[in-house]
Amino acid sequence: MKKPIVLVIMDGVGKGDGGSGDAVAVANTPTLDHLLATCPHTWLKAHGTAVGLPTDDDMGNSEVGHNALGCGQIYSQGAKLVSESIENGKLFESATWKALIANCVGTGKAFHFLGLLSDGNVHSNISHLFALLRHAHAEGVKRAYCHILLDGRDVPATSALDYVRQLEDVLAELRKDGCDYRIASGGGRMQITMDRYEANWKMVEDGWRTHVQGLGRQFPSAEEAIETYRRELGCIDQDLPAFVVAENGEPVARIANGDSVVLFNFRGDRAQEISLAFDRKDFDKFDRGDYTGVLYAGMLEYDGDLKIPTRYLVEPPVIRNTLTELCCANGIREYALSETQKYGHVTYFWNGNRSGKVDEALETYDEIPSDVIPFEQAPAMKSVEIADHMIAAMESRKYDFLRCNFPNGDMVGHTGVMSAVVTAMECVDTGVRRILEAADRLGYTVLVTADHGNADQMTETKKGKTSVRTAHSLNPVPFIIYDPGVQHTIKEGHFGLANVAPTVATLLGLKAPACWEESML
Repeated sequence: MKKPIVLVIMDGVGKGDGGSGDAVAVANTPTLDHLLATCPHTWLKAHGTAVGLPTDDDMGNSEVGHNALGCGQIYSQGAKLVSESIENGKLFESATWKALIANCVGTGKAFHFLGLLSDGNVHSNISHLFALLRHAHAEGVKRAYCHILLDGRDVPATSALDYVRQLEDVLAELRKDGCDYRIASGGGRMQITMDRYEANWKMVEDGWRTHVQGLGRQFPSAEEAIETYRRELGCIDQDLPAFVVAENGEPVARIANGDSVVLFNFRGDRAQEISLAFDRKDFDKFDRGDYTGVLYAGMLEYDGDLKIPTRYLVEPPVIRNTLTELCCANGIREYALSETQKYGHVTYFWNGNRSGKVDEALETYDEIPSDVIPFEQAPAMKSVEIADHMIAAMESRKYDFLRCNFPNGDMVGHTGVMSAVVTAMECVDTGVRRILEAADRLGYTVLVTADHGNADQMTETKKGKTSVRTAHSLNPVPFIIYDPGVQHTIKEGHFGLANVAPTVATLLGLKAPACWEESML
């Protein structure tokens, strides 16, 4: 057995242009600077086709990034899966779609579409919604309503009206032959509905009150709601409060018992809680009122082990031959660590969308609860605790391969608050330094990488106007080998996140499966 390995994932830390909008460059990061100046390293592609997304215009994200990091392969992912299923017609031939349609046609039941309204291709794509609406109309659905979550995170911060107007044009096209197709409710993605990892069930409850019960501030249109909130509050899209579209003091539509409902998001982390609320008879996280059930489906299966949701439109990728499977087959003891915000990424997504462990005896998971507080107010997040726990695990000598995720660069990066992101990067740098110091003392090899960019591009300039950027970047991410006294040579070539697992295997002295990408060593 070779030296034990620690893999540090600096979430959302890419290689920016080094300018004033690059928080990674602006921050005081002596550890990262020293690593890049003295250690073998390369830059990895972390977006687009390198992580299974349709084109290289598509931003990477933490979910597909950790899939690729953990399996050494490139699988068709979220947006690409759904797009292929729509294009070849398989989605509309599925038993789930047919059941959703049959539930509405001739019954008077409504069809509701809930999800993130943008083309960010991280959680959803507005083109998928358009396809679903048009097919529903063509198949005889008379009443269809959209419950829209505003992005401003994976797309420009104040772009919501662009997407709302596109949707309104499609709905106007479909409002014929006695059909009623309208926007019914909405709100910012960080205010309602799209919580993850059970960090804030109140967000989901607020979404439920909005979409299902029709409770909340009323407006004659989504456009007026957005314009009013911006004028009153100055919020970017992700933080806009909930709204209900109403006529004569009554919501144009509530999600009623017995209706058909599709969550058109394809990414799983922020889709699971609202899916449980719709899908589970024994749900107890909040009072659902007089709810008795709807015919509910997700765009994808958001958790294959927990079967969330029961029904879904597109089959998920079956990720096999992961690094964890290889490690367990060879008796390698693993430790996985993060705080709540990224805990699922170093476990569930890392292991190929598997909730349970591959081997209970060989895997240890460690979750540090995240604070429920705006990230810009506490940019350190749990970086100190993550370093503490990792060092303790290293000192225990129980593990051969250890991995952790520092979420700061991504989670604080999404706020758009430059000063907070700079602080976040400095906190991550300190955490990495402490792990390196422990590695020197204890005899570990440390690999430092990231899953995608974010903090490295906090502004963008279009048509001469510079604005805050809250979305992921398309920039490459570092891969650094820290192993003083040992000579490592990284091959020449163009590598992506999927090349990390085979490189870890090489360092552990394991033979990688033939289906993997090549090792960088």
